[in-house]
Amino acid sequence: MLRTETKARARALQILYSYEIGTADLKDAVTRLARLTGPDPAVYDQAEALVEAVVRDRDELDRQAAMAADNWRLDRIAAVERNILRIGIHELMQGVVPPRVAIDEAVQLAHWFGGAKAPGFVNGVLDRVAHAVGRL
Repeated sequence: MLRTETKARARALQILYSYEIGTADLKDAVTRLARLTGPDPAVYDQAEALVEAVVRDRDELDRQAAMAADNWRLDRIAAVERNILRIGIHELMQGVVPPRVAIDEAVQLAHWFGGAKAPGFVNGVLDRVAHAVGRL
């Protein structure tokens, strides 16, 4: 069984992806989350808070990702991987989640939702960010 935090990260990724590709405005995307989470309000609350934080700090998160993603422009990174990086970088910069947990959870999201090379890419970028912000 998945932990509540893991489910919340997956739901947050789904909302961020939907929001970014333009199929819903943020409020609608978050509202639809309630249908995905089912009867577990803890997942909903954590996912909503994570989405709000990522959207609020997106410029800084993108700046960190761009600096760590050697030879990759952020707009050339697939939307799923870009949003996984945003979630992971946010958690690294907040310092609430241990850095290895933040990286491992992001890599797991990349396994579930990203392409074949996504887990290695996400791991490498987040490792660089963690070192750059002094978390590793």
